[in-house]
Order: sequence, then structure tokens, then C-alpha cells
Amino acid sequence: MRLLARIFPHPILTGLLTLVWLLLVNRYSINSLLFGLFLGTVIPFITRPYWPNRPRLHHPIKIVVYIAIVIWDIILANFTVAKIVLFKSNAARKPAWITVPLALKSPEAITALAGTITLTPGTVSADLSAGGHYLLVHCLDAPDPDAVRDEIKTRYERRLMEIFE
Repeated sequence: MRLLARIFPHPILTGLLTLVWLLLVNRYSINSLLFGLFLGTVIPFITRPYWPNRPRLHHPIKIVVYIAIVIWDIILANFTVAKIVLFKSNAARKPAWITVPLALKSPEAITALAGTITLTPGTVSADLSAGGHYLLVHCLDAPDPDAVRDEIKTRYERRLMEIFE
């Protein structure tokens, strides 16, 4: 088992790099698969010193639920943004800068939250405070900024805390 951990220091990354390689070459052959596995093995092995503290995932199954929620929110937000852009006048829009206080401590969890916010159309993570305690988010249309902040905390941050912390 220790030998496998030495050869594959980040097995999930190995699988992901292999999959990405297969998608990039857009040709599925044994040679592409073998080269993808080679890259998936060599890249994590070479970058291992830069990953001294691998994040521990406490509930890996909840990642699947989180990803499903994010995909659903992205789909809904696309329709919402289209409706705002097409049917709401500029004067009726209420863009807002929202400061989201963070309970997350893990840099990986904070990065996942910021990425989730930015992936969702209509919102962008703009800045993280120096101490990592606040996230600055811009919303395309936020009539109630407090409701947006509370939704980010309950819908995303709470789930990320269950996964990472």
C-alpha cells in the first residue's frame, strides 16, 4: 500500500489528468490512454514537494451532491441572467458589492467557494480579505444583498464546511 502511495501520491489527480489528456487528444486509443496514465503519474510525482499538506475530505460523497447543486444553480442562473439582460432596464437593475463573512478556514474550501460563485452567472468573486475572513462578491442584480449573502452562506459555504472541515 505504501508503494502505491509513493507511485501515485495523488490518485484522484492521476485519474483526472489521464481523463483530461484523453479529452484533449480527442482520440481514444491504447496509446493515448497509456500516455495519459504516464502524464497522470509523472506530473503528481514531480509536483509532490509542492503539496505538503493534502486537503482531507471528510465526506467525499457530499462532493457529488455539491457538484449537482452547483450545476443546477448554474443552469437556473443562466435563465435568470438572460431574463435580467433582456427584459430589465438598466435603471431597474440593482447591482451590488456584497461582503460575505467566511467561516471556512481551509484555503481549498475558500477557493472552491470563490470558484463556485464565479462559475454561477450573475455573480463574481472579486477579492478575498488579507486575513481570509471576507469574500467580496459582485452581483449583477441584487435587490436584497443580505438575502444573497445568506444564500451563499447556507447553500454553498455550509456544504463546503461539511466536505473540507
